[in-house]
Amino acid sequence: MSNVVPFPVRVAPPESEDAFDIDLLTAVDVAIRDLRDIAFRLRGDASGQEQAHDCLDMLTRALENARAQG
Repeated sequence: MSNVVPFPVRVAPPESEDAFDIDLLTAVDVAIRDLRDIAFRLRGDASGQEQAHDCLDMLTRALENARAQG
C-alpha cells in the first residue's frame, strides 16, 4: 500500500501589487536563510551542497557590501 502525502493548497495571491513589494536587502537576507536550509538538506549531494554554499557565500558578500555602502 502506498502512503499519500497531502500538500498544502496554494492560496491565490492578492490582487494588489503592493503585497509583493520587497526591498533588495530583505530579499537577499531571506535567500541566504533559505540557502542555509537547502544546503543542510543536500548533505548527501556533494555537488548540490557545494553549489548552494557558493551561492550562499556570494549573497552574503553582496549583502555585507550593500549594508556597508548604505
